Amino acid sequence: MAETGSRLRKQLESANFDPQNYVKQLSQQSDGDRDLQEHRQKIQSLADETAQNLKKNVYKNYRQFIETAKEISYLESEMYQLSHILTEQKSIMESITQALLSTDKDETAKEMLTAFPKETEEVKQRTLTTLLEKVEGCKNIMETPGRYLVYNGDLFEYDADNMSQIQKVHAFLMNDCLLIATWLANRRGTVKYKYSALYDLESFAVVNVKDNPPMKDMFKILMFPDSRIFQAENSKIKKEWLEILEETKKNKVAKEKHKKEEEVPTSPVRPEVSMNPFDEEEPLDSEELVDLSPEWIQELPEDLDVCIAQRDFEGAVDLLDKLNEFLKDQPVTPRVKELRGKVDERVRQLTEVLVFELSPDRSLRGGPKATRRAVSQLIRLGQSTKACELFLRNRAAAVHTAIRQLRIEGATLLYIQKLCNIFFTSLLETAREFETDFAGNTGCYSAFVVWSRSAMKMFVDAFSKQVFDSKESLSTAAECVKFASEHCRQLSEIGLDLTFIMQSLLVKDIKASLLSQKDIIIEATKHRNSEEMWRRMNLMTPEALAKLKDEMRSCGVGTFEQYTGDDCWVNLSYTVVAFTKQMMAFLEEGLKLYFPELHMVFLESLREIILVAVQHVDYSLRCEQESEKKAFILQNASFLHETVLPVVERRFEEGVGKPAKQLQDLRKSSRPVRVNPESTMSVV
Repeated sequence: MAETGSRLRKQLESANFDPQNYVKQLSQQSDGDRDLQEHRQKIQSLADETAQNLKKNVYKNYRQFIETAKEISYLESEMYQLSHILTEQKSIMESITQALLSTDKDETAKEMLTAFPKETEEVKQRTLTTLLEKVEGCKNIMETPGRYLVYNGDLFEYDADNMSQIQKVHAFLMNDCLLIATWLANRRGTVKYKYSALYDLESFAVVNVKDNPPMKDMFKILMFPDSRIFQAENSKIKKEWLEILEETKKNKVAKEKHKKEEEVPTSPVRPEVSMNPFDEEEPLDSEELVDLSPEWIQELPEDLDVCIAQRDFEGAVDLLDKLNEFLKDQPVTPRVKELRGKVDERVRQLTEVLVFELSPDRSLRGGPKATRRAVSQLIRLGQSTKACELFLRNRAAAVHTAIRQLRIEGATLLYIQKLCNIFFTSLLETAREFETDFAGNTGCYSAFVVWSRSAMKMFVDAFSKQVFDSKESLSTAAECVKFASEHCRQLSEIGLDLTFIMQSLLVKDIKASLLSQKDIIIEATKHRNSEEMWRRMNLMTPEALAKLKDEMRSCGVGTFEQYTGDDCWVNLSYTVVAFTKQMMAFLEEGLKLYFPELHMVFLESLREIILVAVQHVDYSLRCEQESEKKAFILQNASFLHETVLPVVERRFEEGVGKPAKQLQDLRKSSRPVRVNPESTMSVV
């Protein structure tokens, strides 16, 4: 069977194999359908075997490809190391040659270095301090003892994805870290840069980038999980950066290794314990009391970097809480300080990310709850004040954006209703979210009150611009103010009463509107008085008379029907009736706008309006000689003093809460006199 399969394979694999001829011969030699089926199975088994062999070859080649790629990667790394070794050897040879040529000069320099080693380090530190004065936000860089400047220079940063130039930066290489500062092009003065990032020398790797014109003189800094690409001014400066970065990283590693070797005790034998109770007990070495060997502590800085990169803010803060709990009662040793330094750098990075999450530049959609995650983590980091400030700044930007995007309607009252709904709803949501986030930080509530006042000022500016600056009628302004006041009273249900703040911000505009309306009414009254004929009103139709009765009844003048007669006549002057309607409308609108700061303005406006009418009636009585017309004038005067003015006084007292003594005195002092036919004086 195997021999048959082998012959069949050779036949099918032969170079001169003819399929048509093969099928023809097979059909002639076969003995029925069964032979053809058997032959077909043999060919199918050969096809399956061939497919399996092909698959095995593919897998074998793929493994060889992976192994080859690994070898190429190893060779590339070795070539890179070899390049650095050759560069170091070259620099060593150059330094030896220079040393042989200037032995005396080197000896003198050596003597100076030996005599003044501390001074040289101080000079480096002073140089770093001078340079960092030009960088905004770097006040705490020099707080680390022993930190000094190694190298610095201008670079251009490029986008790693599309290789487009991003910005100009200035890099400061120190003996333990690398500072990247962005260039401030339009800044005047000594500050020329702004802090961008600070990387520990152990947290990144430097990789040379091959020149690919026009992209050349570049190198890459790898920080898990990101990377940044920089371009030097020329190839020489790029070479200096690569060499100095590698040398500085090696020096730091060697220094830390030497420091750890010095910390190892010279003898493992513990001193004998003295049995003398009067001997003072010597404290144990603090290094032995703090065990920083657990794996989670060793990997903590890298785990924090991963959490920050993955935006796992809760996980990062959990790790910090775990570390703080572990080190809570531990002594502060050099190793603990070193660990704290690394962790503090991550805390600063985490804080920057959280601050960015709360910045107004981020999307403001989602309402106040969208900020809860960042706020809660900042509070856990012990920065509740900053969290409060950023939260309120974010919400202020959201309120401002919502007001600015509100479409101005043709009808003022409709616009104010939408404005109030948007503003007070946002304010209520912010207050509830603030109470949830800062429940344990009562000191932040004063900041919220101050913010609420500034937010209310923003609302009042938009409100006044639409209502008062556009010269709307007093009735429209009264309705708008009443609507906003109702929303303020709803806020008082959660303990936030902004009514007084809104009133204090609106008092100037409302006062001006009241005085303007008062002047309009006085001018209209004077104009009607100048055309007064002292004749009865004829409304012509019963419908008009019924409408006037309803208007007077709505104004509070319930006894108006006694002044109406038959055939649609009214036993009052048109001037007095028009004054009554205008006066009562002003009173009702003023009561909607009323608050204590406007008491005297409102009261004096009412007094001036009433005085114009009663003076006109008094003047007409004194000047009129015809007895019949004088009796009609007295009837109008009686209507004003006995019906209208008491209604004004009563309605004012109901709306304000206290009587208007000035109006009472005005009514009593201006009561008209009547001259009877026998020339005797009597008071109406």
